[in-house]
Amino acid sequence: MPKLQLFYALVVDMVPFFLIILAVLGSIVFGLAAPTEAAAVGAVCGMLLAAAHRQLNLKNLKDAVYDTMMASAFVLTITVGANIFTGAFLALGGGQLITDFLFWLPIGRYGVLTVILLIIFIMGFFVDWIAILLIFIPIFAPIVPRLGFDPLWFALLVCICLQTAFLTPPFATSIFYLKGVAPPEVKLMDIYRGVIPFIALQLIGLTLCIIFPQIVLWLPTLAYGK
Repeated sequence: MPKLQLFYALVVDMVPFFLIILAVLGSIVFGLAAPTEAAAVGAVCGMLLAAAHRQLNLKNLKDAVYDTMMASAFVLTITVGANIFTGAFLALGGGQLITDFLFWLPIGRYGVLTVILLIIFIMGFFVDWIAILLIFIPIFAPIVPRLGFDPLWFALLVCICLQTAFLTPPFATSIFYLKGVAPPEVKLMDIYRGVIPFIALQLIGLTLCIIFPQIVLWLPTLAYGK
């Protein structure tokens, strides 16, 4: 009986979220919606799910709108600051300087890729992933085609590398979330030590995607062809 209850809870709690993910990604993959429009699809599905759970009311809707405005303002503020910094940096020749330095290193194209990913990984200790994305990627992105790498493959490698930023202290969002729900006897240092295996697994996954690019590229190739 407990197993049946667990299965029922799993179906009730997890399946609707998977359906939302399927609706958002499916609308993009099948060309029914652009990413921005797919976000609206996800919002509508979320409202339908809230209605199914009888949680769709004016208060919850107001809180959701407020939280969305706060998050959007946060992201846009970082975007403006990052664009100003990146624009000034590139205009002063900083991007070309970094490009010349990376190509000067006698480490080959995979060595340059490793340096780029290492910089992103280290920055994840101290900088929010959004700032990393907006500041460093415009600098590194023009280098990728010159190295002969697939831009989509590189973008996914960056996304995997950025996943470590959620777990690498001291600026680790997931650690603070976990500390907020953990029992009082669980110390922050315990969580720091506990995330080490998960960071190692993410780095192993990143390495596998570098060695075997088709791990990343087979699904886009299947969906969109060469």
